[in-house]
Amino acid sequence: MRITVIEHEAEAGLGYLAGWLGLPCQVVRPYLGEEVPARPADGLIVLGGAAAAWEDERSPWQPATRDLLRRAVDEAVPTLAVCLGAQLLTMACGGTVERGGNGLEVGLCEVSALPAAASDRLLAGIGTAVAVQYHQDAMTRLPEGAVPLMTGARYPNQAYRLGEAAWAVQFHPEATPEIFASWTAESDLDAAEDLNTEVKAAESRLVAAWRPMAEAFAAVVRAGA
Repeated sequence: MRITVIEHEAEAGLGYLAGWLGLPCQVVRPYLGEEVPARPADGLIVLGGAAAAWEDERSPWQPATRDLLRRAVDEAVPTLAVCLGAQLLTMACGGTVERGGNGLEVGLCEVSALPAAASDRLLAGIGTAVAVQYHQDAMTRLPEGAVPLMTGARYPNQAYRLGEAAWAVQFHPEATPEIFASWTAESDLDAAEDLNTEVKAAESRLVAAWRPMAEAFAAVVRAGA
């Protein structure tokens, strides 16, 4: 039993998820020339990255990744799509992703559960929680049949479920304070130090909120294998 992981860049790896899932992960690194598989293993995780979901010339493996996501949804393979991954899933299944009209969402932000989350296999019980954000693009129209699960003040579409076993999250449940600090180090954000401090101070709350989600996803993978 294993999970296929699509990693778009070295600075955006599995982070917390590597320890929380408790399942072997086969990490595919197309930025190093590795080929995106035509089919996922027992589960699929597509991580974040700096490119926009439509910038195929910048990340030429994105069409294959969208195809992989579409197939996973069609075949009910348990899927967790994070930030760019969520946007690629949205585009792959007929939704719309575009440059966000409310600017960059970055740092520690609050996300809140919508009514459908109460019975969701991954997000039940989370309610309102803090999450790490770093994105400027937004999922402005969800795919047909998507069930919205979480929302936020700056951008409303923060998490949804599609089909039997695919979840998209705009935020970064995998991001450790160290990973987040590596992202701000490469930015020109004036408030980078303050943002890093806020994320570090919230580490215990981040773990408490998102570890159960990761463990629930692993349970879905095991049940479906």
